[in-house]
Order: sequence, then C-alpha cells, then structure tokens
Amino acid sequence: MAELNTGDGGGKKGDKKVRSKKQNSKVDLTAMVDLAFLLITFFMLTTTLSKPQSMNLGLPDKDDPTKKEENIKVDENRTVTILLGKDNKLVRFVGLLATPVAGGAPKDFTYGKEGIRKELIDRKAKVLAYSTALGKPKNGMIVIIKPSKKCTYKNLVDILDEMAIVDVPTYAIVNEFTPEEAKLLEGK
Repeated sequence: MAELNTGDGGGKKGDKKVRSKKQNSKVDLTAMVDLAFLLITFFMLTTTLSKPQSMNLGLPDKDDPTKKEENIKVDENRTVTILLGKDNKLVRFVGLLATPVAGGAPKDFTYGKEGIRKELIDRKAKVLAYSTALGKPKNGMIVIIKPSKKCTYKNLVDILDEMAIVDVPTYAIVNEFTPEEAKLLEGK
C-alpha cells in the first residue's frame, strides 16, 4: 500500500516561529513488483517464438552392399529434368533427352517467377490434366534436378525454393550427367 508519512507537522509553538519540517514520503512498491512479474510471466507464456524456416529434405539411406539397385519405370510425360550449369545457366527438358515429350525439347530458362517458375506451373497443370485423363489424378509431376560441379550453391537453393513455391510433390537431386546432358549445358 502507499502511505505518506507527514511527521509532527509544523506551525507555531508558543511565541516563537518554528519552521516547518520537511515531509518524508515513502511509497511501498511491493504490489507493483508483483504486478510486473505477473505481466512478464503472462507475456512469456502467451507469445509464440519464431520457428526456424527450413525445408524438409529426404535423404537416401546409407548404401547397403547387399541391396541391388532397382530401375523404376516412370511415365515420361510426368518427368521434368532441370540441368544447372555455371553462370546461372538453367536448361529444362521433359521426358528423355533423346526423345523429349511434345513441347518438352531442351530450353534455356532464367530463375524467378517469369522464368522457371512459370514453366513449372504450366507443366504441373499439363501433368495434372494428363494424369486425370488416365484416371490417376494423384500422379503428379516429378522433377529431376541435376546440378553440375560448376553451378553455385545459390542456384541449387533457388531451384529448391522454386520446388517449394510451385508445390512440386516429388523431386530428386541427381549428380550424374550423361555426355549429352553435359554438352547441352556447355552449349555445344
């Protein structure tokens, strides 16, 4: 509680003038400290802390020498291969390089929403229409990302960001290039 100590007061004592004494004031701050701790506790418990922003990336299991590799057949109309080269070079083709799907011949793109993102959105719509026509609307687009040794880490992160933005259901990072793909990246 707050209290105010006034002392004896001042005034006249007999015939002599007596100067008034200084008044001492004392404020009890116990309640305010309690309230401050209650408020701090309340705000600490009710606020949400920022969560780190990271991307889920599924990595393969460690190689087991007893396991044999299995070749999985995937519909060529659903696969898009993106080659990442030096100097921000980005090449896309659909299906196999030797026999690309209609409209899927190798083509250079830029990073960003007017480049590869627009192409991925268009391709995703075409794959959805194709899969729906086959009666399997849950079969989405598959993107194979092939970064060359000369591509920068930033380019790989940018293309992974594009996968998250476009919401590509299945994508893989592969570090093996065929000689034809290497020539395509070099521009020969």
